[in-house]
Amino acid sequence: MIARDHDVTMVIPARDAARTIGECLDAALAVRARAASRLARIVLVDDGSRDGTAVEAERRGIDVVRGRGQGPAAARNLGWRQATTDLVWFVDADCVAAPDALERLLPALEDDGVAGVGGTYGIAPGASLLERLIHEEIMVRHARMPEEVDFLATFDVLYRRSVLDRLGGFDERYLKAQDAEFAFRVIESGRRLRFERASVVQHFHADRLARYLRVQCGQGRWRVALHLEHRGRGTRNSYSSALDHLQPFIPLTLPVAAAAPWWGAPWWSVAVPVALLALLQVPMAAAMVARAGPSMVAFVPLGVARSVARCVGLCQGLADRLRGRRLPGGFR
Repeated sequence: MIARDHDVTMVIPARDAARTIGECLDAALAVRARAASRLARIVLVDDGSRDGTAVEAERRGIDVVRGRGQGPAAARNLGWRQATTDLVWFVDADCVAAPDALERLLPALEDDGVAGVGGTYGIAPGASLLERLIHEEIMVRHARMPEEVDFLATFDVLYRRSVLDRLGGFDERYLKAQDAEFAFRVIESGRRLRFERASVVQHFHADRLARYLRVQCGQGRWRVALHLEHRGRGTRNSYSSALDHLQPFIPLTLPVAAAAPWWGAPWWSVAVPVALLALLQVPMAAAMVARAGPSMVAFVPLGVARSVARCVGLCQGLADRLRGRRLPGGFR
């Protein structure tokens, strides 16, 4: 069993997060101020920020640990290694925890076989269409997730410090997908993970299409390394299906289709892979419409564009492997 009193350290990795960190930290302080709160300490890891991120923490009396701009995995490792508590709660700098977010996670770790437990997202009122599309897709996926999972993201996750220590923490080679990589190692070590949808943090989603697609390109690139290093986990997990993992491969046919007139095929052949990608977005879009209304139909073109962005990243990741690089270096 775990200790009961003030046995949680909160770790917030941050880089140039001045736009959102104030709300994030105020929410963290509100969690700590609750009656019988088990949150002992809040640690902000400033990973080489060039803005006022650290200043916002210091003026609130929150401990600041200085990172060297090595990415979120390294920042999280710096943070949890500062902890002397049994449990470490990771929350991202663009997330605002609900007052009861931590206490909703804690019961899962009364089971000694559970290594970690994660929660879900909320969204701010007045969010843009793009933000709502991103959010509602996540909500559909989270609604389908079982209690026992094989994947947890780090925007709202509580891990045993002993497990972090035993497994060496997050793999600092990964600048993206390090949360999935660590979750896979937890499962492969014989431990269990739980999902608790009652624990909610409000998230500031990407509000610019170019930024969102750039992130998705990076996700595609890093997942090449992730799935090659964890064979058998590239087809599906608790969060995504086999069809989700197939989609980034379909745009690989676009160059061939675009050259269709040169080898005698109809010019409209290029529409076939695009139409197939659009068709694959329909089940998710329908589920989102049922949740949030007809504007969610816009997920279809967004899903197509995302698949293309992930395909670009996939090609970059494969090129890394062909050049003999086990992981891409210097990519952010």
